[in-house]
Amino acid sequence: MQAPPFACFVTQLGRCAFFVGRNGRILCGYSGKGLKKLNQNLRNYGLTEALEQQAGQYRHGHIARVLEQHRELYRVIGGEGELAAGISGRLAHQADGAMDYPVVGDWVLVDRVEESSGQGVIRGILPRKSMLSRQAAGTTKARQAIAANMDTLFLCMSLNADFNLRRMERYLALAWESGATPVIVLTKADLCLTLQERLRDIAMVSGGVDVLVCSAQSQEGYRELRARIRPGETAALVGSSGVGKSTLINRLMGKEVLATREIREDDARGRHTTTSRQMLLLPGGGIVIDTPGMRELQLDAADLSKTFEDIEELAAGCKYGDCSHGGEPGCLVQKAIREGELPGARLESYQKLKREMAYQGLNARQLEREKINAMFGSKGEMKRMRKEVKERKRP
Repeated sequence: MQAPPFACFVTQLGRCAFFVGRNGRILCGYSGKGLKKLNQNLRNYGLTEALEQQAGQYRHGHIARVLEQHRELYRVIGGEGELAAGISGRLAHQADGAMDYPVVGDWVLVDRVEESSGQGVIRGILPRKSMLSRQAAGTTKARQAIAANMDTLFLCMSLNADFNLRRMERYLALAWESGATPVIVLTKADLCLTLQERLRDIAMVSGGVDVLVCSAQSQEGYRELRARIRPGETAALVGSSGVGKSTLINRLMGKEVLATREIREDDARGRHTTTSRQMLLLPGGGIVIDTPGMRELQLDAADLSKTFEDIEELAAGCKYGDCSHGGEPGCLVQKAIREGELPGARLESYQKLKREMAYQGLNARQLEREKINAMFGSKGEMKRMRKEVKERKRP
């Protein structure tokens, strides 16, 4: 017996599940093997008993997972297979911003529009266990959701000329805030002539996060990468355009499912290929989410304490509690820099990201005040210094 394609909700009693219509009448039911067969499709995509219990608390729709998003239309996978779905008017009305809309990886509650149509309506989103987001590109302060409900985040960066430690620090800050476990993946090892030097550099910023090295030509690292994605678990790949995420996914899938392009000769960067977020089921179990390259990575929320744990541990031992790690006496951070234990560029990155986080959500006037306080200590001190400079210039 198939589930009715029209609007209904699912309730479960013991080993039996019932599809109940809007009028409260039981339309059909599953028990034993039938229920197991219905849910197995979703278990491959990470469905757990806890998620089933959460879905059972809602009296509308049946559980599904978002596979792909194209503007206001979604592709979801349910117990009966894939279907296209839009969001309900009520869900759109109750949303306070983009973060309240479904995103790839979300578990949602879906109704069918009518029996003759394969399109559904998303009426609710189940609580997310993890969420990767950033500030939307441009001048807007809105947050942009990237993916949800990941167990692992593969932070991808190539080992050629596009290698950038400061960018990796940003990715790590985003990853720790998301709630997923970060793993650094260094790609294009066959193009790197200074691999050991690069590995020493990445160890300075990784904070103990596992680091994998991959090469498309030698197949190095792919077995280790695949072992990190267990059946029922979800991993997302993030990184700038052209680092080789599509190549990684093709290797994991065992076939060419995503387009790839050669690197450019003028700047050694890969070409942008992925244009939308999508979820793929791996052979043998496990799920991966591919994301478009992030040309502009502005932080809306980030965990700097884990990303810069080395600096914060040193700062805790400074002589003054409000040490700015500039020229104050007894600064252990500056001491570590002088003794070569901490790169000065890492402190600069830490301070830059702290300022960036402090400025989030401020209007123009508040932003200007914070910048003045950071540079001069106060607006009064700024005026005093300006007056002093003018007096010095007088003949």
